[in-house]
Amino acid sequence: MQVMNRLRCSLPRPAPLAALRPYLLGTRVAMQHRRLTAAHEAYRKATEASTEGFFITQPLFDGAGRIVDYITVDCNEQGAALSHRTREELIGKRLTGLGNDVPVAPAMALLARAMAHGSATGDIEIGLGADLRHVELKARRSGDVLSVTLRDVTMERAHLSRLERTNYEDPLTGLPNRAWVSRCLPEAVARANGHDGLLAVLFVDLDGFKAVNDSFGHAAGDELLQIVARRLKVAVRPGDRVARLGGDEFIVMLEHLHDRAEAGQVAARVVTAFGKGVGIAAGTASIGASVGISICPGDAHDTDTLLRHADIAMYDVKTGGKNGYRFFDPAFYGALQARQQLEKELQAAISENQFVLHYQVRVSTITRQVVSLEALVRWNHPTAGLVRPDEFIPLAEETGQIVALGELVVDSVCAQIAAWTRAGLAPVPVSINVSSRQFNERDMHALFLQALDRHAIPAHFVEIELTESAMLHDPQRTSAHLNAMHALGIRLLVDDFGTGYSSLWMLQQLDFDILKVDKSFTRLLGADRQGEILFAAIITMAHALGMKVVAEGVERPEQVDILARLRCDELQGYLIARPLDADGVQAEIRKRAIA
Repeated sequence: MQVMNRLRCSLPRPAPLAALRPYLLGTRVAMQHRRLTAAHEAYRKATEASTEGFFITQPLFDGAGRIVDYITVDCNEQGAALSHRTREELIGKRLTGLGNDVPVAPAMALLARAMAHGSATGDIEIGLGADLRHVELKARRSGDVLSVTLRDVTMERAHLSRLERTNYEDPLTGLPNRAWVSRCLPEAVARANGHDGLLAVLFVDLDGFKAVNDSFGHAAGDELLQIVARRLKVAVRPGDRVARLGGDEFIVMLEHLHDRAEAGQVAARVVTAFGKGVGIAAGTASIGASVGISICPGDAHDTDTLLRHADIAMYDVKTGGKNGYRFFDPAFYGALQARQQLEKELQAAISENQFVLHYQVRVSTITRQVVSLEALVRWNHPTAGLVRPDEFIPLAEETGQIVALGELVVDSVCAQIAAWTRAGLAPVPVSINVSSRQFNERDMHALFLQALDRHAIPAHFVEIELTESAMLHDPQRTSAHLNAMHALGIRLLVDDFGTGYSSLWMLQQLDFDILKVDKSFTRLLGADRQGEILFAAIITMAHALGMKVVAEGVERPEQVDILARLRCDELQGYLIARPLDADGVQAEIRKRAIA
């Protein structure tokens, strides 16, 4: 027993647990670090073949526990290339120390959001000058580190930017368009009402433009509008904005005025700019400018009233001899009596159904056979004869009479399709133009459903044409109605694409079948290489969204050749066929079927 005790005493005593704890913790940390390093290395290698950049970054905290910087733990070669650096230059480096070509503040904000909420996505710009790249950054938190991916979206953003820019730019003149005015004029009105100087709106309408179009043709008219746009920009002050509303109507916005006289001086220069005629390729165009002026505050405090008063003042110039300018005066309202008389006659026309329908064909680009018709309403006035839609539709829109007129058109179209069917003629689909006001004030789904039932025709014989602007007004209600009609079998068309606010999201949500490109884009084909590039981009986008494309306003044979090369699906315009009555359009269909 004594021997055993002596042996036990001679053996080393076990180390206390407290003494082993640092060793055990160090071993555990080392193992975790090796595993983490191995995981980072494996993930980095797995992402090397990707076109996206990958980073693992870790936040650095100050003594108060606030994030003050981020350090790069690892990255792949693509990530280093997007940052214009090597991996060695990035790993272990702080974000704030990478240089001026890295957007530190936006990147820090995105990373902080990811740390706080688990993930974040946003765009940043990396590089300087010609090396500037638009990059999409996605960050996701994993424990105490962030996994970050970078994707170069420079070309994608440039493509979308060019498409979006067309929404606010008139393709013919390069001026801001009506959509731009709708977006920016309310902001200017708010500034003027906030005592930031006076705001003047000049409503400019050309005198004699229709005669130029009739005498020299649309090409000469387009050339003239481009010259007018340039002269208007020269006539105004630096900082003033000139926009084209459409046709031969322009708007000039003058901000930060001290008095009304400044607006009169600009208006006088505008009138003088066209006093000696305008030289165009076809000759000299004798035109003038009628300018109406409305001031905010003073004449109006809101956008609609401001524009209306400028329009009324311009109309007074027109009726008083043209080629001059007027400030708005409440007395001008007397000049509206004629317009009010037209409104009264239009109401009587709707009550008595004094309207007839003409039809313009759409043909396949490949076969040239008729694939659809567009219904165009004409007013058969008791004394004036046939009145074109552009002479009464705007008034109907403004007064709300478009709702009742639209009901007549829908019923008449369905009745005509039924009549063609009873006569043994094979009808083709007919498209009906529907405005945003009709959607706002009428249950369009019920209206079409009742008309289809009343005349016993299949829904696929009817199509609805809707402009981009109409889609944007109360989009949820519009979407619900359109989707319900689409479910019946009615095809949906986007009309005049490129003249309003384009929403790619809306095009996808509403599942449109056909996109009709505005004639202003078609006119550029064969005359402008950029116009062809833009048209090609629109076709590519539409086809990607599952839509067919119709070119409106086809008037020249070379346009047909270009559109066929660009894989445009359908054509419409005076070169194909002018609007025809019901009998004439059937003869056109038979002629093309035989050909």
